[in-house]
Amino acid sequence: MELTNVLLLSQIAGYSVALLLAFCLAVPLVLHQNDFQGHCLLFSTGNWQETDGQFNVNWSPTIFCGFPIGLAAMAMGLCFIQLYRMSVYYYRGTDSSFLSAFIDVVVSIVMCVCLIGAALMITLGFISWCQDMTERFPSCEIAAGNDIDKKDRINTANFYIQMGTAQFGAWALWAAWVALAVMAMIKLCQNHQMENVRVTMYIERQRLINEGQS
Repeated sequence: MELTNVLLLSQIAGYSVALLLAFCLAVPLVLHQNDFQGHCLLFSTGNWQETDGQFNVNWSPTIFCGFPIGLAAMAMGLCFIQLYRMSVYYYRGTDSSFLSAFIDVVVSIVMCVCLIGAALMITLGFISWCQDMTERFPSCEIAAGNDIDKKDRINTANFYIQMGTAQFGAWALWAAWVALAVMAMIKLCQNHQMENVRVTMYIERQRLINEGQS
């Protein structure tokens, strides 16, 4: 199998994995916001009330959950588009042009930057929430399932596993897009090399034609 085909199949596999990981990022966050009545625990702080033992929460802006969800949705859309393109290229025995490969590199780099921001947001935001939870409970995991905020009617049963899954999905999705960016760069270099070969062959052909006419 030619190197081009191996790279193309690797990209198809990479986008398939990225698609699954995007679901791992988006679904838990959507379920979490549903359980928390539209609130987002990332970077939310508060204090424990001595009277009733409830947690008086200062909810953070929902953008801290909305941004990763939107980014995951964007990643899904890009993966579907790229999988369709790559599949067409593979079955036709062709590959992307230099311009197309360049766009793939730019998009992949932008996604990498955005995803590492989302991954850090989830990780640091969850740490901030857990610091408050451990003021009353031995661990953040034990806090899950306890009735800590009757006022906001939140369901805490699954927040720990939801955030853990979202955190895994964010970092794994970032790693997948880094791999896709590397593959896109390799393809761009290949296209650039092939373009140089075509130009060199054209110049050499013109030189031979000119020599034959003289």
